[in-house]
Amino acid sequence: MAQPSTSTTANTSSASSSAPFVSKWASRYRGAAVEDLQPPAALSLNPSDPIALALTLAFERDYTHLTIVDSETRSLLGYIAIPQLQALLDSGHAKPDDHISSAMTRFQRKGKKYKVITMDTPLEELEAFFEGAETGGQKQEFAVVTDDNRRFVLGVATRSDLEEFAKRRPA
Repeated sequence: MAQPSTSTTANTSSASSSAPFVSKWASRYRGAAVEDLQPPAALSLNPSDPIALALTLAFERDYTHLTIVDSETRSLLGYIAIPQLQALLDSGHAKPDDHISSAMTRFQRKGKKYKVITMDTPLEELEAFFEGAETGGQKQEFAVVTDDNRRFVLGVATRSDLEEFAKRRPA
């Protein structure tokens, strides 16, 4: 077995962005794709929806991230992380009747190239995305799963979804 690369343990060094990504669980994926994770259907809200609605729906479905879409065009605007939202409420920086727009993280579209994650994306690529292989070492906790043209949000896959999948499959 090859020795582990130091770039897999480095947080955000320039070496980690130039070294090829090595999957921890490649032997367990065996050709599996995002579809095999069986991500639940996306739950998308509008920026004008109240924070209380986001919390209620997320807790009912046990979701950690919700996507935020434009109410007219249905285009993806950003997301809201439920743990972060709960922290804002607990600290008094947000109120349950505030609009989600006041607490959401907006996607920065200008000048950025996005990694399109679809149901057909191999799990090795999803793991590389989570580990920051395409974002200069910035690790990601979730991925928005869309169609090939990024017109429809189909679901959200999380790092823990991938880890659970890998644990269930023998090496």
